[in-house]
Amino acid sequence: MKLPHLFLWLLLCLALPAQALQLTDDRGTVVQFSQAPQRIVSLLPSLTESICALDQCQRLVGVDRYSNFPASVRGLPQVGGGLDPNIEAIVALRPDVVVLATASRASARLEALGLKVVALEPKTSADVRRVLGKLGQLLDVPDAARIWRNIDAGVAAAAQSLPARVKNTRVYFEVNAAPYAAGTASFIGETLARLGAQNVVPAALGPFPKLNPEFVVRANPDLIMVGDRNALNMAQRPGWAGIRAIREKRVCVFTPEQSDTLVRPGPRMAEAARTMAACLQDKAP
Repeated sequence: MKLPHLFLWLLLCLALPAQALQLTDDRGTVVQFSQAPQRIVSLLPSLTESICALDQCQRLVGVDRYSNFPASVRGLPQVGGGLDPNIEAIVALRPDVVVLATASRASARLEALGLKVVALEPKTSADVRRVLGKLGQLLDVPDAARIWRNIDAGVAAAAQSLPARVKNTRVYFEVNAAPYAAGTASFIGETLARLGAQNVVPAALGPFPKLNPEFVVRANPDLIMVGDRNALNMAQRPGWAGIRAIREKRVCVFTPEQSDTLVRPGPRMAEAARTMAACLQDKAP
């Protein structure tokens, strides 16, 4: 290469961003960055946990009010919830990117103010694997797949720990007292299936359907899994006293900390599987 050409090539290399990247989020929106973002606001607890599992907690400058794990994020500025974030507080933190759920109504407002937004929302195990990969790409973490390998191995180990007698136990997993349930198509339902349980909520109803309470009465599950926030007066719901699980006291009531782990599709899914396995071991007929 001639000297003038070499000089020109070097100038071009210096002018180009060193780590330019683009990422397609779950809205199908292509988001471009001149380099991996260093200041991140997370508006979804599972995304907060995933960023920290990738050893990038130090890049978080703000989180939603529900992000409480790991403990280090509790000292960060809180900017409201995922559905009702404080836009002014987010802007004041000068983030390079805001990561949030696709259901959040904040995306358009944040983008109108010039902020980068990446929407990611895992609902199935395959989604969790994909989102971890997307975050690895966004944060320039080369082996993000290791997190999924650890999750997968942990769930498999939890399943192998269970005795044959718990297999095919018919389970109702309540996410919210409306009641919203974890269906077969959700990451929770998929974990239950790997543990050998049968979910009474079919995949056709979607990942997290709102049910008619009579549906659960007719389904008559052998075992109920529910957080203590939603377990209060469950037996007093019309017809529910006759459900086998309630009649035979086969109800696992999870603490708030356990519930957080169970309902967040992210790096603690193996821990969630162990919690569900312990419930099956203790309460299955």
